[in-house]
Amino acid sequence: MRVSLAQLDSSLGDTDRNLDRAGEAVDDATADGSDLVVFPELATSGYSLGLTSDDDVALRLSDPRLTKLAFRAGDASVLVGLPEEDNRGVHIYNSAAHLLGDELLHCHRKLYLPNYDIFEERKHFSPGQHMRAYDTPQGRMATLVCNDAWQPQLPFLAVQDGAQVLLIPTSSAQSRFPERYDSPTYWRDITSFYARMLQCYVVFVNRVGQEGPLEFWGGSHVVDPWGEVVAEAPMGDEAVVSVDIDLDRVRRRRREVPLVREARLGLVERECHRLIEEGGDQ
Repeated sequence: MRVSLAQLDSSLGDTDRNLDRAGEAVDDATADGSDLVVFPELATSGYSLGLTSDDDVALRLSDPRLTKLAFRAGDASVLVGLPEEDNRGVHIYNSAAHLLGDELLHCHRKLYLPNYDIFEERKHFSPGQHMRAYDTPQGRMATLVCNDAWQPQLPFLAVQDGAQVLLIPTSSAQSRFPERYDSPTYWRDITSFYARMLQCYVVFVNRVGQEGPLEFWGGSHVVDPWGEVVAEAPMGDEAVVSVDIDLDRVRRRRREVPLVREARLGLVERECHRLIEEGGDQ
C-alpha cells in the first residue's frame, strides 16, 4: 500500500482555491502510484475561522467539489479535513472524510475540541460522538483529528476495533511557550509511542503556513509498528511525500509481542463504570 502525505498550506476562507490546490496534490500523488492521499485538518477552509469574515466555509459531504476531488484520485482514496455541515443544517463539525470515488468510506468528527489559550474550536464546531475503525480496500483504519490523538483512550479503542493504520490529520502550530512545550517533539513522541505500543502504522499529516499568531510547522511523517519513522516531510514547506507500507508487518508484530490482544476490555469496562459512579467525567 502506498500512502502520500499532502503537507499543504491553506488559504483561510478560500474553499475553492484550497480544493484546487488539493487536486494538484492528488495528481502528484497518483502519478507516484499512491493508494491513499492524506490531507491536513481543515484543509478545505484553513484553521482560524474566527479570523475570517466569510462564514460560508462549511461543506456537506455530498458537495460536488468533494466528489470531484475524490474522482480526480481515480482508484486511490483521499482523506480530507473540512468543516462539515450536517444534513439538517444544525451542526458544523471539524471532520475528516475518507472518500473513494462517489463512496464515503468513513467520516470522523473531531471528538475533543481545544478551547483554551489561543484555540477556540468549541466556538465554531460541535463535538463528534463516535470513535470507529473502518474498512478500506487496503486494510482497516481509523482517523483521529489532531487533539483527539492527545486522548490515549481513543487510539486504544481504534486498535481494539481492528485498526491497522491510524490516520492523524492535524493543524499543529508552535506554542507561544516553547520552553514548556515544543510541538514537533511532542508529536514525534506521541506518534512513535502509539505505533510501538499499539503495533500499528501511524500517518501524521500536518499543514504549513501562518494564520494570525499561529505558525504551522509541517513535519508530517509515517511511523511503522516498531516505532521507526519511515517517511518524513520537511519542516515549514509544502510537500507531497509518498511511502510504501506493508500491513502484514502489523500482523507479524502483533503475533510476536501480543500487546494488543491482551487489552482485557471487560476489566477496562468495569473500572470505567466504577470511576463514573464515583463522580468521574461522563
